Amino acid sequence: MKTNQDITLSPDLQSHSAGTGPTRTQHPVYANLLPPCNQTCPAGENIQGWLSLAQAGSYEAAWRTIMEDNPFPAVMGRVCYHTCEVQCNRSQIDSAVNIHAVERFLGDEALKQGWTIDKAPPTGKRVLIVGAGPAGLSAAYHLVRKGHTVEIHEAGPIAGGMMHFGIPAYRLPRHELDQEVARISNMGVTVKYNHKVENLLLEKEQGKFDAVFLAIGSNLSKKVDLPAKDAFKMMDALAFLKQVEDGNVPKLGRRVAIYGGGNTAMDAARTAKRLGVEDTMIIYRRDRANMSAHDFEAQEALEEGVNIHWLRSIKSVEGMTMTVEVMELKDGKPYPTGQFETLEADSLIMALGQEADTGFLKNIPGITFTPDDNVCVDSSMMTGYAGIFAGGDMVPGQRNVTTAIGHGKKTARNIDAFLNDEVYTPSAKPPVIGYEKLHRWYRTYAPQGEQAMKPAAERIGGFDEVKYGLQENEVLFEARRCLSCGNCFECDGCFGACPQKAITKLGPGNGYSFNYDICTGCAVCSEQCSCHAIEMVPGP
Repeated sequence: MKTNQDITLSPDLQSHSAGTGPTRTQHPVYANLLPPCNQTCPAGENIQGWLSLAQAGSYEAAWRTIMEDNPFPAVMGRVCYHTCEVQCNRSQIDSAVNIHAVERFLGDEALKQGWTIDKAPPTGKRVLIVGAGPAGLSAAYHLVRKGHTVEIHEAGPIAGGMMHFGIPAYRLPRHELDQEVARISNMGVTVKYNHKVENLLLEKEQGKFDAVFLAIGSNLSKKVDLPAKDAFKMMDALAFLKQVEDGNVPKLGRRVAIYGGGNTAMDAARTAKRLGVEDTMIIYRRDRANMSAHDFEAQEALEEGVNIHWLRSIKSVEGMTMTVEVMELKDGKPYPTGQFETLEADSLIMALGQEADTGFLKNIPGITFTPDDNVCVDSSMMTGYAGIFAGGDMVPGQRNVTTAIGHGKKTARNIDAFLNDEVYTPSAKPPVIGYEKLHRWYRTYAPQGEQAMKPAAERIGGFDEVKYGLQENEVLFEARRCLSCGNCFECDGCFGACPQKAITKLGPGNGYSFNYDICTGCAVCSEQCSCHAIEMVPGP
């Protein structure tokens, strides 16, 4: 990260195209545009806002900004697939800001320091949440902050849902997860464990709940009709991962096959390696470029010794022999070729996707379902039954922890409005600012600092976390790489560049103001503003 040379190249100020004249035809205004990181975050975080605080060393303020939207920064800093970084404008210069690593640092720092969140006075309203996974816990957190009484009914023995039973500990250590869950519980959220809801309307009536949020997740593995004769041991991936989490490790044998190409398949394969399986293979009907898992998941699995048989589909199983058909892709879709191979294994783990157990909702009037049995909701996340909302994996959309947390927040805001006989209307978002709109009259080269990872040989030795966090100096470096796209960060560039001295500094945190009585509309302030926080508006 350190360099002995000046990373800022000489500026080019010859591109100024606007001039001055006797009549002003345009004037500058300060703009607050939407950075692409904020725009693509499924949890709706104000990423640029908390990065700005982090780069100043104001870690608690940065954490509190995250907590306005997401109660799990320590978790999300580890398991989020960080779409924010994919869209980061900094990647057009050298590499994206390591946003999730900074978030992880802030989440861990909050746990170390014991920072807590206040809540509003009691409203007297009661909300039932079904499911203590990421969507349910997120909604509970936001609702209890509003002062509502929240009770969660959870079918399992522990909170966390798929964060606990679907994500292995080497990716998400349980200490941090349990602490962030406990923070929500300590705010006054009641959780009834081992309580599976069978009659929702009856529980709503008996508990005198004013609203309900369904967040049961997708905890059922999809089935496949696979001809099998005297087959070896077969199990589904979710059940396998849950058994490992519970300490009831199944006997797998020396050779294990995992059928599927999603992130769950990668987790199951990497877990099997950690259990000592010598030959772990993934069988997937598409190629690497078209797999549903994230590429880094496949790369880490390969590094750990997992074999992946691309473009293969299991047709039948007899004894310990699987007959697989070679596939070919046409427009990204797999088609059979009529060529067959055989593979040997002692057990087979099915990882072909998950679905929600929505049977208990079938007789509730107004609640409807998609063809693949997801619950239909409107723009407020409400089902067809007034006062019953749904979110997370059981509704149509992306299925990941970050999306579920975002659903919890969105639903909580709509439930709060419903309880107050109002309609929640989100504020209009400003235009997204792309890299082409930034005024990059200077160039820097300060690429992202990589997070260290344990060598593969060490990783497969157990379930300890495989990726290290950033140190404080590295966090400050990463946060300061943010370009503050579309929003003023008070660099004084406009103040120093204005030839008419028409800009006044209003003090730290208050920005600047224009004196239009002396402004000529020359646009120098706008052209030098690297983050495009100043726009030129037509008219005098």
